Amino acid sequence: MEVSYIVPISGLIALIIAGFLAYYVSRKPQGTKKMQEISDYIHRGALAFLKEEYKIISIFVVAVVIVLLITSYFTDLPWETSIAFIVGAIFSALAGNIGMRIATKANARAAEASKDGMASGLTVAFSSGAVMGLSVVGLGVLGISIFFLIYGNASANILFGFGFGASSIALFARVGGGIYTKSADVGADLVGKVEENIPEDDPRNPAVIADNVGDNVGDVAGMGADLFESYVDSIISGMSLGLLLSVYGKYGIVYPMFIAALGIFSSIIGMIFVKAKNPYTALRNGLFGASIIFAILAFIATYVLLNDLNPFYAILVGLVDGVIIGLSTEYFTSHQRRPAKKIAEAAETGAATNILEGMSIGMMSTVIPIISTAVAMVLAFEFANFYGVALAAIGMLSTLGISLSTDCYGPVADNAAGISEMAGLGGEIRKRTEELDAVGNTTAAMGKGFAIGSAAITALALIFTFVKRAESLNVTMNMSLTSPYLMAGLFIGGMLPFVFSALTLGAVGRAAEKMVNEVRRQFREYKILEGKGKPDYDRCIKIATKGALKEMVLPSLLAVIVPIIIGIWKLEALVGLLAGATVTGFLLAIFLANAGGAWDNAKKYIEEGNLGGKGSFAHKAAVVGDTVGDPCKDTSGPSLNILIKLMSIVSLVFLPLFISI
Repeated sequence: MEVSYIVPISGLIALIIAGFLAYYVSRKPQGTKKMQEISDYIHRGALAFLKEEYKIISIFVVAVVIVLLITSYFTDLPWETSIAFIVGAIFSALAGNIGMRIATKANARAAEASKDGMASGLTVAFSSGAVMGLSVVGLGVLGISIFFLIYGNASANILFGFGFGASSIALFARVGGGIYTKSADVGADLVGKVEENIPEDDPRNPAVIADNVGDNVGDVAGMGADLFESYVDSIISGMSLGLLLSVYGKYGIVYPMFIAALGIFSSIIGMIFVKAKNPYTALRNGLFGASIIFAILAFIATYVLLNDLNPFYAILVGLVDGVIIGLSTEYFTSHQRRPAKKIAEAAETGAATNILEGMSIGMMSTVIPIISTAVAMVLAFEFANFYGVALAAIGMLSTLGISLSTDCYGPVADNAAGISEMAGLGGEIRKRTEELDAVGNTTAAMGKGFAIGSAAITALALIFTFVKRAESLNVTMNMSLTSPYLMAGLFIGGMLPFVFSALTLGAVGRAAEKMVNEVRRQFREYKILEGKGKPDYDRCIKIATKGALKEMVLPSLLAVIVPIIIGIWKLEALVGLLAGATVTGFLLAIFLANAGGAWDNAKKYIEEGNLGGKGSFAHKAAVVGDTVGDPCKDTSGPSLNILIKLMSIVSLVFLPLFISI
């Protein structure tokens, strides 16, 4: 069989298994009437947000298609790029929709399954996460391989449109989802925990359902779209460099796709290993099992197809870099490790010292990921030139099928724990779901680190692709640091992640303000805490939805418009812009994500009964730190992943326009 046909087959197999797992989860019992009612609230709230979000995205997609068609008419941009853009956008939105639907249906089922033991709850939650993981990789390789089978080598340039479509949806999903989830979370925590001293997930809190909806909007649809973008961009970059550098003949362009297909098969096999009494051990076994199987398959495939193992070494470098970043994130954010405990201890003297310690640890946490990625980039280049850097990105994302499944398990477990609390299930069941949730918090933190690392190395591969493609079109650029245009671009690019973060943090603040006022109003007017009235969950869901959709537009447009303006001005400045944004974006994303994760887990460490436990002075200070950290780790930090990739892919798509002016 021709190697290129194995790629779409792997995508179809992934989608078929995802469908089977979705059916398996949907057949599980939902539990009591109260559990079903809460789950239905979350499900309807999540879909309502997606519906409104897609209305705005569809306007953006139509506008971009018109711009692409006009650009195609006046320049050498292939008109098929606009078709690829539409398909990329649809596939990304479809993956997010599938994942969101099954995650919001699995929460009550996971809580109910926990009655039979923690292993049963884990199986349901992980199976729902696997639907998202396999949908993302399945749709990704299917879309890319279809364009390749139709257009052959010419698809390498057309597919930049596919990446642009995926990136656009990812940005709206990450920014909009992040603003939604954190405005609800901050509103629920500030009024509920700090002011009224009621526990997390208390059904009397009007913002509690919006908070649970937000977990799915941000960490399922948002994370899925983010990693779908990294996944397809890394493959497209590898294919393009394989063509531009003329390496390994006809296999240079096919090899990146084939490696991705092997990663899908490895992920599916790895899922069989997710079996153990300890949920963390089970998930780790699956990830490590898939990685080992992938390494063996990639070694054999590289030797047989290319007769040169250097590309395999580049892939291995990316795989190891991903593991190092994940472990580093786990160390700096886990409530069982020293950094989070230090932040908790700092809370004993107040919120200010808690926040200062968290900022310090967040800054220090950048060291290992930055050094690891720098070493990975250099080694990958030494092994296989710029092609090797793209292969390192593919290697890091090779087992995305199972790693994303593990990430998306987290929000389902979190919702299951919340439903157990709200539905008043027995202490033993609540304990089991809380343990599943604790593991989910760890995997979610590691997933954020992994997403940031993969975004950085994918962005680097895209920048190298941009430079090499410009050279292939006989464009001469002064890439020396003595070029004032390059340096101007570096400064502007370095600034952009800070402006972007300022916009997203400010957006959360404004949306959270409205949520806080609404929750206070309901407590005051409905006399909820006295037992005289019921909370209006729908009102809070509408406020979160409206606030998120309104606030996500400006940051999203910034990421698209700025590189086009700079590219029209000067290509050297555009290269500087992309490089500057990637460096500061990577640093800032790690700092924000890890500081936020550490503040969150410092609070959890106190809630376990340490340093006075819940309700103590230290706990109240830690809640403030956690509230500050929430938008950092779930909105601004993750959104920067998209910014640095989207600007590079926009630059690649519109390169013919920049050259013609």
